[in-house]
Amino acid sequence: MPPLSSPAAPVAPGARSFSLALAGSGGAGVMTAGTLLLDAAARAGLYGLFVRTSGPQIRGGEAAALLRIGPQPQATLDDRFDLLLAIDWMNLNRFADEIPLSTDSLLVGDLDEGDAPEVLRASGARCVALPLKKTAKAAGGWVNMVALGYAGTLAGVPAAAMEAALRASWKRSADALEKNLASLRAGISAASELDGPRPAPLTLPATAPEGRWLLSGNEATGAGAIRGGVRFVAAYPITPATEVLEWMAPALARVGGTLLQAEDELASINMIVGASYGGVPSLTATAGPGLALMTEGIGLAVAAEVPIVVVDVMRGGPSTGIPAKSEQSDLSFAVDGLHGDAPRLVLAPTSIADCLPTAEWAVQLAEALQAPALLLTDQFMGQSRAVIDRPPPAGAPVRRLVAQPVDGEPYRRYRDTPSGISPMAVPGTPGTVYTADGLEHTERGIPSSQANDHRIQLAKRERKLLQHDYGARWADVEGAAELAIVTFGSTTGAVREAIARVAAQGLALRLVALRLLAPIKQDLLDAALAGAREILVVEQNHGGQLLRYLRSRVDLPSRPRGLHQPGPLPLRPGELATAFADWAASVARKEIHA
Repeated sequence: MPPLSSPAAPVAPGARSFSLALAGSGGAGVMTAGTLLLDAAARAGLYGLFVRTSGPQIRGGEAAALLRIGPQPQATLDDRFDLLLAIDWMNLNRFADEIPLSTDSLLVGDLDEGDAPEVLRASGARCVALPLKKTAKAAGGWVNMVALGYAGTLAGVPAAAMEAALRASWKRSADALEKNLASLRAGISAASELDGPRPAPLTLPATAPEGRWLLSGNEATGAGAIRGGVRFVAAYPITPATEVLEWMAPALARVGGTLLQAEDELASINMIVGASYGGVPSLTATAGPGLALMTEGIGLAVAAEVPIVVVDVMRGGPSTGIPAKSEQSDLSFAVDGLHGDAPRLVLAPTSIADCLPTAEWAVQLAEALQAPALLLTDQFMGQSRAVIDRPPPAGAPVRRLVAQPVDGEPYRRYRDTPSGISPMAVPGTPGTVYTADGLEHTERGIPSSQANDHRIQLAKRERKLLQHDYGARWADVEGAAELAIVTFGSTTGAVREAIARVAAQGLALRLVALRLLAPIKQDLLDAALAGAREILVVEQNHGGQLLRYLRSRVDLPSRPRGLHQPGPLPLRPGELATAFADWAASVARKEIHA
């Protein structure tokens, strides 16, 4: 996660971006080429977003690297792609709805691979034949390097930046590097000689800044957790959360922490509850199926008031579902999926860049409130990469309230305090021995089935979450228009861009992007939605889970409507802008006839 460049001068809203897709069968190297192109764009002073997509095989089947680069931060894919370059056509028709083209697009394929699938040619994109494999063979290098040079040049990325990215990533022999540089230059030359209409390339910033970061959402989540103080991780690999663990394993070792691969999700959750009980901030990362297995352990953390963080990188469901595609379909389970009255924290970052500070915040809240925190990211954010501005310095880790023995007074681990937060002893501290298990208990931790003890502890566990001051980070609130859009997670980028598009047409909308999903705070929503006459809730799942959750938990200024669709296709800013305009028009018609 090395720094690449520093913040550039502000770019006016609506500045043009360039969208391209590199596709091919497993082993063709399109992901490597996409990663290098994003690196090169950053070196040239641009921002970018790189989204991976693959077939149901996950590994070894067809794959595509989807990129959007431009002079300002990119948080969502665009409506159409300017370029689709296919190293081969293997099952590329499966990605037709994920890589929408238009009559202004270029569809480039190898001469020796035959014609493009009809479903792609039907878009009206201009088809260009390119002898990719023969060009690479003549240069002695790899086909994906030819593709990198060709695509990068059409996008406007300088040759020097692409060469620098390739050299920086190269770990093999110098001779092989030179052959692949030759392949890269051959691709650059072929693109430079292309005749006929083509998408306009990007205009580069006047200066190439320094200090930006290039990272994935999973890496950002791991970095934020470590900044928050996590020093123990136990987890079982699962798509699309595995990269959180892969990144954290060496990073934890560098700060004196430990990562343990457990035998399953049941072991993982119990291990981190035990480690946190012992005084070490702890985390696990999983996806929907793993989260389902962890529920009893999370309930134990609620009852015993042990701080833990559970990262859920959401994917298409239910059951095994669509492991390599994104969907915000675990929200209902996260906020309501435990047995008993079990208050917990549920948070969701709004972008790849926001994964880092929100993960850090999740650790701080869990530690301060002695409660489990569930962090909902998703496959889109987790496995995509972006060029982001350097995050602010880490804040001071928030530590739990540690017990101190008092002469003559028995230690009360679960003392009913006004804040609801009780002193939590580190095992071994003299005079602070207590029982911590899943049974209801007295203030001293002695198991009890008495109604009064149960009421006291239930109210205390709820009160500490409801009374806490979460500050301004609970949501991004932008604008004061009478029509408000409420959303969360990775849909925020597409919603924000759509709001900017309709604003250019004279339609003002307010944005409330929730970061704190549980507890849902009535007072905070009241302030954020003050004066709003109509509310539209936007999310990526089939049942409108956020819409149902808000309707069931809080009083809103008006009965909200929902705009939701399941994965795996992302919500795109163009379709959202159209939907927002239609919604605003329907509201106006309703008011006229009222």
